[in-house]
Order: sequence, then C-alpha cells, then structure tokens
Amino acid sequence: MRVVFLGSGCFGFPRHCPWVLWEFVVAREVALRMVRNIGIMAHIDAGKTTTTERILYYTGRVHRPGNVDDGATQMDYMEQERERGITITSAATTCFWRDSQINIIDTPGHVDFTAEVERSLRVLDGAVAVFCGVGGVEPQSETVWRQADRYEVPRIAFINKMDRLGADFRRAVDSMVECLGARPLPVSLPIGVEDSFRGAVDLLEMKARIEHEDDLGATFETAEIPADMAQEAEAARAEMIEALAEVDEELADLFLAEEDPSLEQLKAGIRRATLAGQLVPVLCGSALKNKGVQKVLDAIVDYLPSPEDRPPIEGVRGQDGGIEIRSPNDDEPFSALAFKILSDPFSGRLAFLRVYSGRLEAGKTVLNVNTGKRERIQRLLRMHADKREDLREVRTGDIVAAVGFKKIRTGDTLTVQEAPLLLEEMTFAEPVIYMAIEPRTKADQEKLGEALQSLADEDPSFHVRKDSDSGQTVIWGMGELHLEILVDRLHREHKVTCNVGRTQVAYRETLGKEVVSRAEYSRDAGGKTNFAQVELTLGPGDYGTGIVFTNECGENKIPAEFVPFIEDSATQACGTGILAGYPLVDVAIRLTGGKFAEGESTEMGFRNAAVNALWDGAKAADPVLLEPTMAVEIVVPADYLGDVTGHLSAKRGRVIGMEQRQKDQVVQAEVPLVEMFGYATQLRSLTQGRGAYSMQLVRYEVVPDKIAADLMRH
Repeated sequence: MRVVFLGSGCFGFPRHCPWVLWEFVVAREVALRMVRNIGIMAHIDAGKTTTTERILYYTGRVHRPGNVDDGATQMDYMEQERERGITITSAATTCFWRDSQINIIDTPGHVDFTAEVERSLRVLDGAVAVFCGVGGVEPQSETVWRQADRYEVPRIAFINKMDRLGADFRRAVDSMVECLGARPLPVSLPIGVEDSFRGAVDLLEMKARIEHEDDLGATFETAEIPADMAQEAEAARAEMIEALAEVDEELADLFLAEEDPSLEQLKAGIRRATLAGQLVPVLCGSALKNKGVQKVLDAIVDYLPSPEDRPPIEGVRGQDGGIEIRSPNDDEPFSALAFKILSDPFSGRLAFLRVYSGRLEAGKTVLNVNTGKRERIQRLLRMHADKREDLREVRTGDIVAAVGFKKIRTGDTLTVQEAPLLLEEMTFAEPVIYMAIEPRTKADQEKLGEALQSLADEDPSFHVRKDSDSGQTVIWGMGELHLEILVDRLHREHKVTCNVGRTQVAYRETLGKEVVSRAEYSRDAGGKTNFAQVELTLGPGDYGTGIVFTNECGENKIPAEFVPFIEDSATQACGTGILAGYPLVDVAIRLTGGKFAEGESTEMGFRNAAVNALWDGAKAADPVLLEPTMAVEIVVPADYLGDVTGHLSAKRGRVIGMEQRQKDQVVQAEVPLVEMFGYATQLRSLTQGRGAYSMQLVRYEVVPDKIAADLMRH
C-alpha cells in the first residue's frame, strides 16, 4: 500500500513541498489474489510503449501520457531509446486498477533484445500481446509468443492501431490462428475503421463504448450498438459463447440448455479458459488515439492470473538435493529469483527480484543459493522505470528491486539461509555477431575492462572474450543494433571512448559423419607416469542440441572417477573448431572404450587423451562450416517488388512466401546473416525510403564450399 499525497498543500503541508509526493511507502496490503504480474510484448512498432503509457495515465501513475515520437515516455528512459524511438531494455512499474495491484514489465520488440523478453516472461504470471491492426502477427510477434508458450504464460491480445490506414481487425485475428496456432476469442468489435474508428462494441455487455477525446479517453460513454453493426455483433457474440462452450463445462451446460449466460458467468468462463491456455481474449483499440486501453486494464484484472493461480514453484532443496514445491504464500520461507541486473553508479548493483514465497524486510540477510554467499539487502525498491520508491518490506508476488549485493548474476536464487531452494536457472541464445574493440587512450584502457564487465553483468546475451591468437578484446552480441547500442553506452554511461572493428558473423562448425577416434597419452612428469587411452565415437547431433556426451564404456576399461575429466576436456575442446577455429556445435560424443593402468593412469593423462581423440576424430569426420540464417520479412510497395526480390536472390536469399497487405507486398525470405549487413540502407535505396524489414535467427546452415574456402583462407 502507498500513502500518497496527490497534490501540494494537502494536510496542511505548504505548496512548496514537492517531497511530499511518494514519501511514505509501506507494506503491500492488496490481497495476493488481486495482484497481477504482467508483461507487454509485441513486434517492434506495434505500440507496446504507447499502450503502457496510456495504462499509466488511466491508473493515475502519471498525470499525462508520454509520446514515443517526442522522446518523452516514462518507460523508455534511456537516451538511446528516446533517440531511436524503440524499447531497448525492459522497464518495470506498478499501478493500481479496480483495487488490484498491477506490476508491469514493458519489454523490447526488436529481435536484438529478445533476451530482455525471455527473462521477463520467466517471472511473469500473464502477458498482454499487442498486435498492429495493419500488420497483424509479425516476425517478432511469433518469437515472443513462442517464449510465452515455453513458460505457459496466459495471455490476452490487444489489436492496436485500428485507426491506421489498412487496419483490419478480422485479418489480424485470423493471423493469430495461422501464424501462432492460437485460439483467439474476440470479446470486442471495432466501431468504424481507419479514420472513422471511434470506439468498440463490448460483446459481453452488448454495448458500444465511445471514449471522450477532450480528456484523452479517461472518460467515456456507453450507448446502444450502431444499427448497422447489430447483426454482426449478435453473430460475434454467438461465436464467442460457442467457443467458450467447447472448452468450459459450465458454459457448455448453459449452451446445450439454450440459456443465455449472465455477464458474471461469461467473465468467469473466459477467465478459466484463459488461465488454462485454451483461449486468448482479443480486444481492439488505438492506444495513440486513447481508445480501448481501459478495457485492456479491465481484462487484465478479469482474465489474467494472480500469483495464486499459477503453479507453485519447484526447486532443488539445498540440504539433500531433493525436489521441493513451495506455494505462493507469505507464510512459506522466502524465495526469489533475480531476473535482471543493473549497474547503478550510486547504489552499486541493482537486482530485480520476483518474490515467489515469503516476506523480506529491508536490512535483512538472504542466501544466494548459486554462490553460497550471504548478502545483506540494504534497500528494497519499487521501480517506476528509472525512478524508485523505498519499501520497508516485500511479499509473495511482488516484483521489486534490491540494493546491497556484492556478487549476483541474472538467474540467481535468493532464499532464507535456513531453507535454501535452488530454482531453475535461465538460459539465453548464443550471440550471432562479434567485433573487436580497443580503447583509444591509456585512461580508457584502464576503464574498459570494468565497463565491459558491467555491461555483461546486465545483459546475458552480451559476451566479452579475449582472442587467443590476436590478443584483441572481442565483444559478441545478437545483432548490429545490439552492439551499436552497447558501444554507445560505453561512451555515454561509462565515459570510455573506443575504436571498434568491422562487425563479423559468428560462424560455427559441426561434423559431417560419424567416426571412431582412439588416442593414447603417455608421458613422464615429475618422476611420475601419466598414462591413458581413450576411444571416442564422434558424430553429428540433432540441430540445437549442443555438445551431448554419453558414457558407454564399462567400468573395467575406465574407472568411473575418470569419466568426468574425459567429458569436461572433450567438451571444452569443442570450443575451437578444425576448419577456421569457430566453435563446434551439435556434436554427439560417446565414450566407447579406453585403457587404464593401475598406478600410472592419472587425471592429466585422461584429459590429454580425450582432447587428442576429439581433435583427431573431428578432423576425420568431414567437418563443415555453418552460418546463421535469418528469417526476413520485407514490406514494400508493389512497384518495387521485382527489385527487392532480385536483390535478395543476389544475396543468396530464398523467397519462401509473398502476400498482399493493402497496397503493399510482404515478402518472406531466408537470407544468410552475413548478407544482411547494411541492408537497411540498401532497402531504402531500392524503394526510395518506402520499404521496411525485420529479421530473426531461424537456424544455422552449411556454408557453400566456395564461400567456406574463402573464409578459411582469411
């Protein structure tokens, strides 16, 4: 609960005391069932941040909504975000609606920052998927939808931008079925289209809702459904009830008895279907024109889960390694997951926490189960983008930030020391491009390492490595924009100026066939013999499986105590490939034989034998070079279609589909990442600035022989 003075001069305080606002923040008094932890997710430019700004305005969190084009939004607070008009890092805030506490995370829509969406969805209970009324489901929409599927996050959908030229509500809903395999359940219909869009029909109440323009849609009026929409609305309501009857037993009984369900029965049925992941309620509106967002807030409260509605968390018990289930309850031992880390120049490391059980007071000590270290929580904070409010205590279901950590990483588990529980860690995609970086001056050299480490702590998809051959520092990221932003942050936030090399693709290597490789190691060192023989069967693994090691060697050949050393060394040896030094991926390693000599075999012997067997076998297994291939969607006016597709063919691209979207053509293609460097400029030139594109990694594919030969020569 917040004790807030909404205006100056309240309660006898003078009007020149601005510090009164947000001064007192005490423990939450909202019941857990009234808490909603949600994320706003979508493709870039679908209107996530604008929707979030309207939510903050209607809930009273801000007195006026910000505008993305003006660089004045609350949630996009970084300089780079405001300059580019895109969300780069996820931002958290809390607001209140209809006696419910809504903790919101506004996530990025650009594919380069998909790790931000991944870690946010890991800790959220529900999500609002925002789709453009013109574009419908777009490439990054599919990515974030699959991420939400992975964590079984219930969703509602908001078809935004219904006022735009070419908006089509039905087509956008159909694209959810075709592209996402979802079962959308429209609960509203747009009144008017494009310039004439003025509100929506509520299919549950069967009323029209028209927001007033003079107060940015804060107030509205309800009216009868327009006569020309009455038949359409009746048919849509009947479809909605029938779809609910197919998945909900209570509504099925009413449907078979030909009884019209009440408003409460409909809402309860939609809620049950949403929580079960069977249906996705769909609303419509225009966030920029202040229409439909309050109904989204109602739907968040009515249909999305509270922490009590989600399955209890499972973890590995610290005492004996057994599995323990902990329910969302304040009386359970405290447990939380650190899902995001920020390096703050004033407070040190700021860790964003999702509290799964128990309570925690500021000043108390917790156990970082991953490191085994105790950490004292100096401050607990409720975040509003980059603004903060001190809390005395946090409870089950809260999403907050904490200050006081000496060492913490994304994905670490925090618990009370008496009841340690290790939650499942978070995994992120490997970066696909890299560049060399070096400081310009000696002063920069001293600061660069610390600054890069700080950025790597914040962003798990950003890697920093030292090239063993050249000695250069190499930074790895998810795309050109990702690395560009990070280099810019080095300069602005950490005051480090750098020279950077040309962006390069992160190639991979794999094996072309299965081979059996045997290696023996025997060497005297320090008067002691180190002997071992290892036989490995190596072969290509399934795509995306990484390095898979299995032990098929009997105890009589190699004692079990040496097997972990063989596995560790063989796996590490895959970090450098045979052809051009790129990492080996998707390799199946089977330990199928070997020799052991009592008193002579050592850890060092088996480690060296494993590395030699791995390298000898990889050379004989017809290794191949792999390159990242991107799924690309290009939207261009029809007049430029031939130029664009011809240009894609010259880039080794494969056009896999085309469709018409109003006056534009949408081209779906797959193109090697290396060919897409600088494509934004090329596309502008081809289409006189009227084309747009987006892309995401789809798979790694074998590099053609001629190009592979050129790469290996360099």
